[in-house]
Amino acid sequence: MRTDARRHHDPQVRGFASDNYAGAHPEILAALALANGGHQVAYGEDDYTGHLQRIMHSHFGSTAEAFPVFNGTGANVVALQALTDRWGAVICAESAHINVDEGGAPERMGGLKLLTVPTPDGKLTPELIDRQAYGWDDEHRAMPQVVSITQNTELGTVYTPDEIRAICDHAHERGMKVHLDGARIANAAASLDVPMRTFTNTVGVDVLSFGGTKNGALFGEAVVVLNPDAVRAMKHLRKLSMQLASKMRFVSVQLEALLAKDLWLRNARHANAMAQRLAEGVRAIDGVEILYPVQANAVFARLPHAVSERLQRRFRFYFWDEAAGDVRWMCAFDTGEDDVDAFLQALKEEMAR
Repeated sequence: MRTDARRHHDPQVRGFASDNYAGAHPEILAALALANGGHQVAYGEDDYTGHLQRIMHSHFGSTAEAFPVFNGTGANVVALQALTDRWGAVICAESAHINVDEGGAPERMGGLKLLTVPTPDGKLTPELIDRQAYGWDDEHRAMPQVVSITQNTELGTVYTPDEIRAICDHAHERGMKVHLDGARIANAAASLDVPMRTFTNTVGVDVLSFGGTKNGALFGEAVVVLNPDAVRAMKHLRKLSMQLASKMRFVSVQLEALLAKDLWLRNARHANAMAQRLAEGVRAIDGVEILYPVQANAVFARLPHAVSERLQRRFRFYFWDEAAGDVRWMCAFDTGEDDVDAFLQALKEEMAR
C-alpha cells in the first residue's frame, strides 16, 4: 500500500515530559487495523462497542456501562455533568486535573462550580472534604453534590481501597456522589496489585473516567457508569458535550485491546517500574530531592533551576512549580531502561557543572 506520508520525528527519542508523548502500543495499532474495513453502524451501535460493554462487566461488574469518548477532559466534563444539577458543585483537591489542567472546561462547559481543597499529597480525606461540604440549603452558595478524586493523583500518589471507601461512605452519608478521574487508573491498580474494581465500584465510586491514552492507546477514554442510579441522560450529555464519536468502533476496539487480556496491566507495570528505577537513581545524586512518594509512573523532584534548564535541552520534561524549582518526570509504557539510565547520567553531569 502506497502512502505519501513522511516521518517527521526520530522514533528513538524519548523524554520524561508526559506519558501522552508516547505513541500507540503495537497491539493497539493491530487492533485498529482489525476493526478497519467494511461498514459498521455509527455512533456506538457497532459490534466493537457492544463487545466492550461485556469486557467492562468483567472488570467492574454487570451493572457497569461504558460510554466511550475522545479524551480525558471530555470524560470528566460528561461525567460531572451527569452527576450534578445546574446549581451543583464538585469538591476536589486543589491540584486536581479538573481544576488545574482542563482550561476551565468543567466550569465553562459543564456549568458547575469547583470547590477546591489544598492537600499535602494530592489526596482528599473525609476531614478535608468537610472544609467545603456545607451550605446545602444556602441559596447563595453552589450546592456540594459530588466529590471528585483522582487515582492515581496528580502528584503521583495512590489511594488505598480503604481510603476511597472512607471517602465514598462520607460523601454518600452527606447526600453526595463520588466521581473518580482514572486517567492513570491502570498505574494505580498495578501499584496496589489489585483489580480495578477493588478501589472503584466495590468501595462505592459512582462514576469513573477510564483512561486509555496514557496507557498505550492512540486516543480514547470512557465514562464508566458504575451506579446507574447516580446519573441521568448520559447519552444526551455525551452528544451535547461533543464527545460522541461517529466511528466509535475505533475508540472501543482500543479499549478492548487494553482490557480483554492484560495489556493494560503490562503497560502500567512497566511504566511504574521505570519510575522506580528513575527514583532509585535520583536518590543517589546529591542536591536532588524527591518530593512525594513514588507510587506510580511519576517522579516529582526539586533541584537547582539552572540545572533543570540545562537538562531540558537534552530531555523534555516540565517544571511543576518553577519558582520553587520543582519538576515532574513521567515514565510511559515505552520508556526503556536505557532511557532512564541516559537521563540519570545527564542529570549527574549537569549537577556536577
